[in-house]
Amino acid sequence: MDFLSIGKRVLTIEADAIRVAAERLDGSFEAAVKLLKDHKGKVIVCGMGKSGHIAQKIAATLSSTGTPAVFLHPAEGLHGDLGIYNPGDPTLLLSKSGTTEEMLRLMPILKQFHSPILAILGNVNSTIGRHADVVIDASVEREADTLNLAPTTSTTLMLALGDALASALMHEKGFTEKDFAIFHPGGQLGRNLLRVEDVMQTRDRVACISQDTSLRETVIAMTERNLGAACVLSGNNTLLGIITDGDIRRFLRREGDLNTARARDLMCSHPTCIEPQDPVGLAIEKMENRPQNNQLSHLPVVDKNNTFCGLIRLHDAYLS
Repeated sequence: MDFLSIGKRVLTIEADAIRVAAERLDGSFEAAVKLLKDHKGKVIVCGMGKSGHIAQKIAATLSSTGTPAVFLHPAEGLHGDLGIYNPGDPTLLLSKSGTTEEMLRLMPILKQFHSPILAILGNVNSTIGRHADVVIDASVEREADTLNLAPTTSTTLMLALGDALASALMHEKGFTEKDFAIFHPGGQLGRNLLRVEDVMQTRDRVACISQDTSLRETVIAMTERNLGAACVLSGNNTLLGIITDGDIRRFLRREGDLNTARARDLMCSHPTCIEPQDPVGLAIEKMENRPQNNQLSHLPVVDKNNTFCGLIRLHDAYLS
């Protein structure tokens, strides 16, 4: 069997397992969502070996989408890490076999903590399955590797079920794009959800000129502000156009008269604009989703009355 065939086979097996799990999803999933939604504290997510790696990712996804969660290594839990618990914190256990020794040793202690136990299991009839409060079926027909041994299909399905829980909780808790941005201030995903006014260059930092400003004065103003553009305004701060470094170069290439040229002669009238309350992601889309030879690096920011508020550059929109 060639490499490409193996790759396709693995993806097909794992995709089929997720599809089957989606079809058998039942009231246990609803019960898990309700239990986690109603709890005001944190969720403890626990797994051993490869299931432990999946548990760490599920804990991270829950935390970043409005459900505080931490990962507990079951072996470390038996040696002091149970101090992370507050009474009533629910525990989500991940295990393919449902007989993971370290987890079985934890369960009586978790009952003493009044911790509701949820489990994503490859064997719902296992010891963990019989003692858990809520069990989600993560059984698979086979692993995806050629030997049917390595945790592949089983871990993929556990991860998908964790994503399903997190997504359902987001919906139930009314988690919004604004919340996502607050929880992801250091990433581009979160930055895309910020408002333009949060990252734009304010009007006092922008080279603002009139239609009658000479080319020389325009270049001086752009050099002083050093943003690569000047915005042409009317007397009442209505936006009339924008001039970029590229506009000046193109004007000079056309052999425009440097002595008589005014801003109106080289500005782009009716430029693409954006409003202060729009998301940064929309600004990126407006600048980049254009023919390659006509992409933008600056967008004037105007309010609904076309009053100039500031300027956002592609550099402002992206994390540096």
